[in-house]
Amino acid sequence: MQHPTLPAPTEFSTETNSHEPKQSIAALSLLALGVVYGDIGTSPLYAAKETFNPQHGIPLTTANILGGVSAIFWALMSVVTLKYVLLVLRASNRGEGGVMALLALAASAVGERTRLRAVLLATGVFGAALFYGDAVLTPAISVLSAVEGLEIGTAAFKPYIVPLATGVLVGLFLIQKRGTGFVGLLFGPVCALWFAALAASGIWNILKTPEILAALNPLHAWTFTTAHGFGSFLVLGSVLLAVTGAEALYADMGHFGKRAIRLAGFALVAPALTLNYFGQGALLIANPKALENPFYLAFPEWALYPMVALATAATVIASQATISGAYSITQQAIKLGYLPRMSIHHTSAKAIGQIYIPVVNWVLLAAVALAVVGFGSSSRLASAYGVAVMGTMLITTFLTFFVIYFGWRYPLWLCLLVTGFFMLMDATFLAAALHKVLEGGWFPLLLGALIYCTMFTWRQGRGALLERLRDASVPLRPFLDSLFKSPPHLVPGTAVFLNAAQDATPFALLHSIKHYNVVHERNVFLTLQFLDVP
Repeated sequence: MQHPTLPAPTEFSTETNSHEPKQSIAALSLLALGVVYGDIGTSPLYAAKETFNPQHGIPLTTANILGGVSAIFWALMSVVTLKYVLLVLRASNRGEGGVMALLALAASAVGERTRLRAVLLATGVFGAALFYGDAVLTPAISVLSAVEGLEIGTAAFKPYIVPLATGVLVGLFLIQKRGTGFVGLLFGPVCALWFAALAASGIWNILKTPEILAALNPLHAWTFTTAHGFGSFLVLGSVLLAVTGAEALYADMGHFGKRAIRLAGFALVAPALTLNYFGQGALLIANPKALENPFYLAFPEWALYPMVALATAATVIASQATISGAYSITQQAIKLGYLPRMSIHHTSAKAIGQIYIPVVNWVLLAAVALAVVGFGSSSRLASAYGVAVMGTMLITTFLTFFVIYFGWRYPLWLCLLVTGFFMLMDATFLAAALHKVLEGGWFPLLLGALIYCTMFTWRQGRGALLERLRDASVPLRPFLDSLFKSPPHLVPGTAVFLNAAQDATPFALLHSIKHYNVVHERNVFLTLQFLDVP
């Protein structure tokens, strides 16, 4: 029998349609409101109230109210606006954001510095592991705090709070498969109304007590956070509640793009939050008894019940930022070899980053439900909240230094000045949060440690396996040459062999020839390349 000559392997590529329709920045900004800014946007419900909590030992004087509002305002400006929106969002890894994307950029920037790369990898992976803790706690505390509002009407609802919260969470995770765009379309208009209400309430109270505008002076924040001894340190653990969700903002960049996130942030989110926090401060100056609930009491009486309904919807929406961020972080971890391959559903034909990962969705739901049942109340969950958030933020700042110095080639003094300032803030906030480790802060740390061990175990095991396969691999061209000289028996049909490396012989083919001494008439060596296109 004459054996046909096998042609050289053919490389196939997929061309991108340059005329593919794109969503407008305005439309993406609206969607981003309901996914990216939900967590930050609901912080006014509790951040100001906790900042002025009498347990900190700081009296509720006009000077201290100015200092507290000033501390919240400058934390928002420094951490959210300057660090994340203006600086960190520039660290785009082919359109993706999040600590794993930043890790890939940092590791690439340091080049062949082996020891430094090892430190960056260990640190970055732990930051990603802590983010999963944030992704568990944010839905738990957001939904539970929303459902707990039913207790205001009657205590009869108290036994049903946890079951109802669990039911809401199940519904929230069930709709995730419809895609981030659908969720954003559902949540975006609600969040737009929410931020408009925040701004209106703030303006109404500022006009009645305009002296609150003095809180724009950062000296008030400095005095408030330094002049009260240990109470000043404790209060930072409450001030940081105003910036929770900033890390999810970066992790969700792949879903909507940095331009849409920045437009939504500067046009609506930042002004609305600033006005509302200043409005709550103005209310407290005029009526210190309003500390009972400065958020709701900042609205006129006729608006109270509509705001309760709107706040309930907004707090449910707040959990979406970390859920979407968990999908993005997982996808990046898979690409970097820290997690096994999973089924990833691309839910949009217009935006590449809008994805849904079923395994992550259901594992997150189980973990969130356990957190709700285990902690039982939002106040107990709040003790665990800050540790995961600030831990990931600190690691993000650390990795950013290596990106802007080694990758972007900025002067060393400038890199140290910028990242040093943010690291000092992050470290101070983290230290303030760590004093609650025994009260619940252990939960995200334990969860992060378990995920960290899992990711590194998979990485090491996968590396060892690939090394063994590489040592045992047979170069493809010499193998084909020898096959032509002494061919085995041909059988009808076509065989497709998946091949990770184009220049290596697939092990399946080697085993087929070894055990059956046959080869198909047509053989395709298929290497998959994932392109960063919609």
